[in-house]
Parts: sequence; C-alpha cells; structure tokens
Amino acid sequence: MLAVGHSQFGPGDQVAELIEVLPPPAPEAGQVLIAMEAVPINPGDLLRFEGRYGKDIATLPIFAGGEGVGRVIDVGADVRHLKCGDRVLAHQVFAKTGTWREQILMPAAVLVPLPDNDPLQLSMLMVNPATARLMLTEFVDLQPGEWVMQNAANSGVGCYLNRLAQARQLRLINIVRRETAVAEVRQTSPDAIVLTDGPDLPERVAALTGGALPRLAIDAIGGEATQNLGSSVAEGGVVVNYGLLSGEACRIAARDTVFRDVSLRGFWLARWWNTASREEIAALYTELGAMLGKGDLTIPVEATYPLARVKDALAHAAKPHRSGKVIITIP
Repeated sequence: MLAVGHSQFGPGDQVAELIEVLPPPAPEAGQVLIAMEAVPINPGDLLRFEGRYGKDIATLPIFAGGEGVGRVIDVGADVRHLKCGDRVLAHQVFAKTGTWREQILMPAAVLVPLPDNDPLQLSMLMVNPATARLMLTEFVDLQPGEWVMQNAANSGVGCYLNRLAQARQLRLINIVRRETAVAEVRQTSPDAIVLTDGPDLPERVAALTGGALPRLAIDAIGGEATQNLGSSVAEGGVVVNYGLLSGEACRIAARDTVFRDVSLRGFWLARWWNTASREEIAALYTELGAMLGKGDLTIPVEATYPLARVKDALAHAAKPHRSGKVIITIP
C-alpha cells in the first residue's frame, strides 16, 4: 500500500516521498477501514513538510496529509451508523497518521455518512469549512444583519466564510492584499463587498458601515494586517487569528486593546477537536455535509493530480495567486 511521507524537513515538492507501507489491519470494535479517494493540499500541509506547523514538531519520519474523503470498505464490531460504501471524512487527528495514503483506519464515533456528492468538494469539508463555521459562531454571538470582516478573503477559508455568512444573513466585509484579488473573490461570490488592505482601512470600514462597526474580525495574515483589523472593529470587538500568511507575529496597538477593549484570540481546529465532544463533532459535520449536499459550500478547484505525482501537486499548491485548491486523487 502506498502512502506519502518525508524523512527530512523542507519544501514539500523536494522532500515528499511515496512509501510502500503495510496495509492497515482489519478494523477492531468501533473502527472502520476507509479507502481514500481524494485529499486536498492545505497551507498547513505545506508548513508541516517544513516543520513549521502545530504546537509540537513531530519526530521524523512523518506521514503527510491532514484531511480527505473516502469510502468505508470494512466495519468493526459495534458500528451501527456506518456501512460499507458510505462516504466519510478522514483526518490525521483521529487516524493518528497522515491521510495521503490508499487506506486508513478511523474511529467510527467521529464519522458521519456524507451525501454522495463530488468527492473533490467533499475532500475539503473537514478543515476549512469547519474552521470558518466555528470562528463565525464561537467567539461573538452575532445577530442577522450585523457586519463581520475577514482578510485573506480569496483563500479557501475565505470562500467558505462568504457562504456561511450569507446563510446566517451576516454582512461580510472581505479584505484582500492586492487589487487583482478583488476579482477572484467576486468570481465565487459575485455580490461580495471587497476592500483592499491598507492603513486607512478603519476609516473606510467606518464609512461603509455607517459607524455600525463589526464586532468580529477574522485574520489569516498576522503583522500589520492584524493591526488594521483591530483598529477597524467596534469597541469591545474581537479579532480571531487562524494563520500567519505574512510570517509575522500578530500585533494590535495598545490604543485598541487598552482604550477600546479590543481582544485578540487564536483558533486552531485541532485543539477544538481535542476538547469538543463526539456529539458536537458529529453535529458540526452533519450540518456542513447537508449544506454541501444542497450546493451551498462549493469552492473552486484549480487542478487535480494522481497520488503518483504528489511532488508536482505540491509544487503547484505552493505557487502564489492560485484560483482554487489543488487536490490529490487516490488511487
């Protein structure tokens, strides 16, 4: 059986290897065996190859892949809600190994059967939509009609935030770092409100909202971009950071934290999985699966590659200014 791993840290397209590994054993009670179909390449995957992701850097060698979709091909004892042929999501947090492999064992309790939709779209459901949904609902009790803002709006999470905000009747301000990215956001969300980032962002947000400033801002960039959001939110507002695309630490000025009670929070989906109940996890993915089944959570896919061309896929995924996800198909 083939799996993707690496025995040294570095750019994924240079260090990734296709490794022959033993197939998983038959599932024990409470487990299912999954034949993987498709796995997306996320920014976190690229950072893991370089040893720059997560609280603790794993010991080499490491098997790659954070999420993906596949079909159940064997069911252990005491599993009642899943059967062979069901499509389900896989993630390394629960599988305890990378998902970029032909077969994987998963605990059945965290799995829900998915609609029989496009496996490419389903493969992306585990991480980015869940991240977007939880950041939108877990930090501020937003009401329909309220303003929210996000940067990196042309990212995968950014696309999902547009879909989820619309479903909740929230008014989302999308921030991008370059003028050409405005069209990228509007390609997937034609009615989106899009602004380019800059030091005058707070003034433009105040004018746009008529002074009804957002209580929540979502940040994927860090550095000055975090500061611009912190100066744009309402008094007592919250900036939630989930990424450091700039490579710089988040910062918010004392004039905002001390005098306006603006707070900075971090969000990491893996930590939520480790603290949420199995029922909460199942409920979240049931909700997201239903939305995808209705066509409400689709985002662009730029390219697909077979597992044998994993290095080509990683090189493509590392390119800037892409217009969609890069996905590896298995087998």
